[in-house]
Amino acid sequence: MKIKEILSKYPKESEYLIEILLEIQSSSKNHYISSEDVEQISKYLDIPESQICSVTSFYTLLSMNPKGRYVIQVCHDVPCFVNDTTSIYEKLVDMLAIEDGETTEDNLFTLEITECLGCCNEAPAMRVNDQVYTSLTPKKVEKIVKDLRGEEK
Repeated sequence: MKIKEILSKYPKESEYLIEILLEIQSSSKNHYISSEDVEQISKYLDIPESQICSVTSFYTLLSMNPKGRYVIQVCHDVPCFVNDTTSIYEKLVDMLAIEDGETTEDNLFTLEITECLGCCNEAPAMRVNDQVYTSLTPKKVEKIVKDLRGEEK
């Protein structure tokens, strides 16, 4: 969806900024908000670009840096940590050859460590874009990544 279409869905009021940013980011191929997006939002809402950048840098859910097609967020909060999220993260690092905050060369995956995903009773957990996976094991993670790559089972 084009940014003009997204903006037209919202009143020209700054309290809609976060909703606008989230929708623009989710509609972006690389899951980020570009400087061109910031410029258009600024004009539409009649607020300074610096205010938009400040909001974007404050919330970890928002990004002004391009990401891979699949953004993998591994929960590192206490329940996941005590249920061995470390082995989940290490499996992903091994399979993807990237670390926290990095993107694979083919732009397919970005790996991020995050805080609570709200699945404490089914830890460890990770989110891939909008899909949450729980009760993970390294073997389950391997299958998820292979499925996302489209590899044979």
